[in-house]
Amino acid sequence: MSSRIALASCLAFLAIGCGGGSSNSNNTGTTTPSSTNAATVSIVGQRNDQSFSPNPAPIPNGSMVVWKNNDTVTHRIVLNDGSFDSGNLAPGASSAAMRLSNAGGNYHCSIHPTTMFGSINVATAMPDPGTGVAPYSR
Repeated sequence: MSSRIALASCLAFLAIGCGGGSSNSNNTGTTTPSSTNAATVSIVGQRNDQSFSPNPAPIPNGSMVVWKNNDTVTHRIVLNDGSFDSGNLAPGASSAAMRLSNAGGNYHCSIHPTTMFGSINVATAMPDPGTGVAPYSR
């Protein structure tokens, strides 16, 4: 009986240690901790080009951007050129901030690559201080 208790305790300990928290250990781009001054792109679900808001994200070159998972499942944001990988983002988690250092680009969720994709378009206007996102114009 005591061996069953010991085994159950060991399994419970391992399950807690392998929890599904957010991890940014696989980031490959230039990142810093999440910042309130960064523009936020919301992850809203598996809806093709409507999976992210705003999409395209009008963010000025040199600005910081974070992705916030407002969905109920885990996502992983990867820039198509390989310059950024958010690591797994659990529901409610945000990525590390990434400084936009080029003309923008395309990204996708590597967990749901055929149903979740977006883009960052370099905006010429300065971002709104309240949201960190530049006004969008087509």
